[in-house]
Order: sequence, then C-alpha cells, then structure tokens
Amino acid sequence: MNLETVRKWILKANNDLKVAKDELLTENPATDVICFHAQQCVEKYLKAYLIAFEKPIRKTHDIAELVIQCIKIDADFSCLYRVEIVSLTDYAVEVRYPDEFYFPPVEEAEQAVKLAEEVKNFVIEKLHNKFGGWEVNAENS
Repeated sequence: MNLETVRKWILKANNDLKVAKDELLTENPATDVICFHAQQCVEKYLKAYLIAFEKPIRKTHDIAELVIQCIKIDADFSCLYRVEIVSLTDYAVEVRYPDEFYFPPVEEAEQAVKLAEEVKNFVIEKLHNKFGGWEVNAENS
C-alpha cells in the first residue's frame, strides 16, 4: 500500500468536507458549493480506500461505480450503495455547468454533508480495522 498517496487523498477529502461544513455555517450558504464539496469528499474517500488496496482508479465522479469497486474488496460497502449516497454524483456536474445549474435548498446541503461524514467515518474505520493501528494524521475536519 502506498500510505503517502492514501494520506494525500484523505487530506484532500477532509479539505472538501471542511469547506462544505464551514460554508454551511454562513448566513447565506452557497448550497451548490456545499453539495459539490460533499460529493468530492465522498469520491476521494472511496478512491483512497481503493488505492489502499492497490486497485486502479480511473478518472470518474460516479459514486455508484466507486462503491461497487469497494464492494468487490469488502462486501460491507454495500451499505453505502443507497440512492441518497450514489445520487451525490449529480453534484459533481449539475452544480458546475451553466446548462445544469442547480441551487439546492439548505436542507439538501445539510444532508449532503451528513452523508459525506457517514462515508468518511465508514472508510476510516475500515482502514483502521484492516491495517491495524493505521493512522491518517490528516484530520482537518
């Protein structure tokens, strides 16, 4: 396992989560940005897990595809194969391009952050369980 690469992915994922959580606390939160960063956090945590098991990752924003790849390593990941989690993929594109602009309500942004936290905690626990005292030392959020 390339521990340094895994740590870098987790650092980036934590930064995405931090941005999403910090923005959520503002008076008029930019919900599109919050949802985008929540999606990015989930994507990067799943990719970090795949890299930890030396699986190739392709350039994709598709959360469902990444969860399926993780399930091939550990069937427990099937608990993440839920509509509300895999639909985070939509925020990777819909909120970024003029033809698809979407401004979610605050409640939807809060849910996206909650889901990102869930995936983060799940992946970190799996990495700890598999690699014994493995520490990320990359907590930013």
